[in-house]
Amino acid sequence: MPRFRQELKEALPSLWRYAYVLTRDRSRADDLVQDCAERALRKRHLWQEDRPIRPWLAKMALNIHRNGLRTSAARHIHVAYDEADLSPHALPSAEQGLEAMEMLRRVDALPPEQREVLLLVVIDGLSYAEAAGVLDIPIGTVMSRISRARASLKQEPTPGPPVRLRSVT
Repeated sequence: MPRFRQELKEALPSLWRYAYVLTRDRSRADDLVQDCAERALRKRHLWQEDRPIRPWLAKMALNIHRNGLRTSAARHIHVAYDEADLSPHALPSAEQGLEAMEMLRRVDALPPEQREVLLLVVIDGLSYAEAAGVLDIPIGTVMSRISRARASLKQEPTPGPPVRLRSVT
């Protein structure tokens, strides 16, 4: 039991990053991590100690998130894309901030199955095999989805409305 709690505690920062990327909202990410941690504690008997805890938690978080989306869709709730959470305040320059915001928009525009695999492998650092286990898909499918996602992200972005910057004079 102490080992489980320690591994859970060590996995929380990674779990929060994954939850944030899934939800794009700090408060919802906090809620998702809390729900996931509560479920993990209730179902700790299902965790296999010889296996890493992060993929198990990621799968749990993804399932909780998907269930929440289904519930929201059933209620016809629309959650707006919150650009305030993408503020580049921590980035060294405005140009880098705009580039980061553009990349996040492009990742968000990927088909859900490509975005989920990309987030697990690139953001959360899971292996292809671990991501395949989380998503219950073959490893070859993980590899092809990663390849398609990366190819989409390498393409030139489609021009959208120009970004208007306020000048200070």
